[in-house]
Amino acid sequence: MGIVRPHLWFDDQAVEAARFYAEVIPNTTIQSVVTAPPGTPGVVEGAEFFVELTLDGMPATFLNGGPAFALDEAFSFVLDCEDQAEVDHFWETLTADGGRPSQCGWLVDKFGVSWQVTPAQLEDVMSRPDPEGVARAMAAMLTMTKLDVEGLERAYRGE
Repeated sequence: MGIVRPHLWFDDQAVEAARFYAEVIPNTTIQSVVTAPPGTPGVVEGAEFFVELTLDGMPATFLNGGPAFALDEAFSFVLDCEDQAEVDHFWETLTADGGRPSQCGWLVDKFGVSWQVTPAQLEDVMSRPDPEGVARAMAAMLTMTKLDVEGLERAYRGE
């Protein structure tokens, strides 16, 4: 394992988010939940404080730190999907219950975490040798919320 890992600050939903991701994202498990020691600023003593988890095989830490900082779209996880069916599944799951779509395959889930839900076909289309086709596919992508593989292919072909 590497020495760099994400550390996300939540108001008070770190454990709930970790449990949700453990259900939704393959290869995700919670290792431990640590409660707040006395004197922790902005957190009640004994409340769930740190969550150590493995998110799709990557170590991560979630913190319940109160409302001082908020997650935003400047940081996002990229969720690589095999095909449109997988994009649709993760899109629906992560936007449910208060999540919201953004642009170009990005969304914000109910915890405020930003995700880029990308099909494998996106990289294929964007790396093809026809620059005009790639430009058309890029222009089409910029108009999408959830990415549409067939729409990208049609744009690439000029249809």
